[in-house]
Amino acid sequence: MEKTIAAISTANGVGGMGVIRISGEKAGQTAEKVFRSVSGKKVTEMKGYTASFGKIYDGDELIDEAVVLVFRAPHSYTGEDVVEISCHGGLYITKRVLRAVLKNGAEPAQPGEFTKRAFLNGKMGLTEAEAVMDIISARGSQSAKAALSCMEGTLRKRIDSVRDILVNAAAHLSAWADYPEEDIPEVNENNLTDSLEQCKRELLDLLKGYDAGKIMREGVDTVIAGRPNVGKSTLMNLLSGCERSIVTNVPGTTRDIVEETVILGEIPLNLSDTAGIRTTEDIVEKIGVQKAKDRVQKAGLVLAVFDSSKPLSEDDKQLIDLIAEAPSIAVINKTDLVQQLDTDYIKQRISHVVLISALKGSGAQELEQAVAEIIGTSQLDASQGILATERQRAAAEKSLQSVEEAIATIRTGITLDAVTVIIEDAINSLLELTGERTTEAVTDQVFHHFCVGK
Repeated sequence: MEKTIAAISTANGVGGMGVIRISGEKAGQTAEKVFRSVSGKKVTEMKGYTASFGKIYDGDELIDEAVVLVFRAPHSYTGEDVVEISCHGGLYITKRVLRAVLKNGAEPAQPGEFTKRAFLNGKMGLTEAEAVMDIISARGSQSAKAALSCMEGTLRKRIDSVRDILVNAAAHLSAWADYPEEDIPEVNENNLTDSLEQCKRELLDLLKGYDAGKIMREGVDTVIAGRPNVGKSTLMNLLSGCERSIVTNVPGTTRDIVEETVILGEIPLNLSDTAGIRTTEDIVEKIGVQKAKDRVQKAGLVLAVFDSSKPLSEDDKQLIDLIAEAPSIAVINKTDLVQQLDTDYIKQRISHVVLISALKGSGAQELEQAVAEIIGTSQLDASQGILATERQRAAAEKSLQSVEEAIATIRTGITLDAVTVIIEDAINSLLELTGERTTEAVTDQVFHHFCVGK
């Protein structure tokens, strides 16, 4: 028998309401020891999906008023009996209620243990379970939509469609080889290859969306770079919505890296405002310039800022050379002033160019579109099911490798017995992805990253 577990399932802070969740065979009995309803009805007598108002006690000590909501197995989140105690929110009260619950038969839940039980009890697959934390940590509507889509099984359906093709192929190959006396149609290698090519395209499409989906969830490390006084700090403040960087007319004001996470449209940017990149003899500023150059070379995206009102300088050209291999956008700032900048030189070397006035706040929408295009989220349909974790990506990649190997094996004329084995390897990788065939170590690793209470 699984132990009965309990945890606070609401945020650890002050709020109007706090929820303590209890799950397990003795969830009702445990709740009954701390809860006394005003109607006198016991928790163990309550039907599923019913609520009762009353008071929480620790022995004879009154702790709080509360509402108890009961879910009966298997129709609950975990598939077990679940009781949720809704009390007043706050650090002290919720912990005090949890302490009373733990004293009366429950044990503290581990990170992700409620969702882990839902997975083990067949309430959801592993990809749906992993989507739960993505919903909790979503930083925008697109990432939330992607996570919700996965939790509802969209990704699982895409994987299952590939698996079904592979299973049918493997079954036909095995039946044809094992029962030659039966009237089983001979395997057509062209049809088999076409089926495997279809699987290959779908897996490639899944993998193609992984990097863009990861950026949508976790953000992209973005460096704002440029020579002094081009408006880097003003751009940083514009995107942040507040004054994060000091803005002056004195060159070299920003000498260290200022960091902030912002949401540009639907894309989280982990922004770094760096020191102006220029040749200098100032020892402290020189350190800041070197830090800026190092950060540029490691960035996932560079916003290279240029001053439209000044001629292109040698420092500007050095920056263009520095970001030659990096994903970058040329942000031509101060477009509200008379233009003196040679924009043709920039456009010949940087494919994405945006005109803005950071001071006036114009051009932000164009910058948002350019960022979406360069990092690949503009073509991403979050509702179609996206690979969400490195574990999922690795399993899909492994399955793809097996499919490609099977295609190559057919074309080289090797016996179809070998093809069958390779296709079975591809199927096993997909079963690992969905959690239908996985080890306890993998399962533990997945739920280790969850928050307690979920």
